[in-house]
Amino acid sequence: MAMYLRRALSLRNVTLIRSSALHSRNFSDAILQPLRLRNSQPATILGIDFLRGSRRGFAKGRKSKEDSGSTSVDVAVDIGPALKENAAAQMDAAVVALSRELTKIRTGRASAGMLDHIIVETGGVKVPLSRIALVSVLDSKTLSVNPYDPDTLKALQKAIVSSPLGLNPKEDGQRLVAAIPPLTKEHIQAMCKVVSKSSEDVKQSIRRARQKALDTIKKSGSSVPKDSVKRLEKEIDELTKKFVKSADDICKSKEKEITQG
Repeated sequence: MAMYLRRALSLRNVTLIRSSALHSRNFSDAILQPLRLRNSQPATILGIDFLRGSRRGFAKGRKSKEDSGSTSVDVAVDIGPALKENAAAQMDAAVVALSRELTKIRTGRASAGMLDHIIVETGGVKVPLSRIALVSVLDSKTLSVNPYDPDTLKALQKAIVSSPLGLNPKEDGQRLVAAIPPLTKEHIQAMCKVVSKSSEDVKQSIRRARQKALDTIKKSGSSVPKDSVKRLEKEIDELTKKFVKSADDICKSKEKEITQG
């Protein structure tokens, strides 16, 4: 009887141990299975997921960059002041050149500037008369030429006689005195034609400056608003009229000086 009891207890213990081991193995599998699955995931899958995420991030960044570029605002540049200043400078230079040329034309009246264009050769060097002598008006018909260096008196006299002005200056101590002879009818007509041609030449220069300014406005395209374009064109035209009138006034004054002596 005792032997049967020992066998029954031994069998029960074995059953309990097996059952405990089974439960322990199931518990371990439940805990370790996710880890095994996670560790067994191929590396390529993780890499693909990373690349996909990177590509999405890059696409988003590129889109945001394009979006930010589309919000840029073009700032219109005001070319008006510089354009008008440049055009005015060119037109003014043309008028100044006209005045300088007209002073070379002899009239029946004495003018200090009428000798400025004469070149004098002294000491083997050619220099403008105005650099080596002071020219002044004694009266409406007489000029005085005072050299800074008395040794240049003969060279000054020779240069004035050789000029197309038709003057014959005389020595008067250390200076030259030149009488302005009256103009003949033929000479008056010839000089008036020269003045008229000079007037047309300067007007063409002024109009070229105008056209250059208008071409610059057209080349600016859409960067200049339409209302600004019309305003600039109007201002350039007004500037052109102003300088053309100035040239006309100078030429009319010179013609009057020639004809009335």
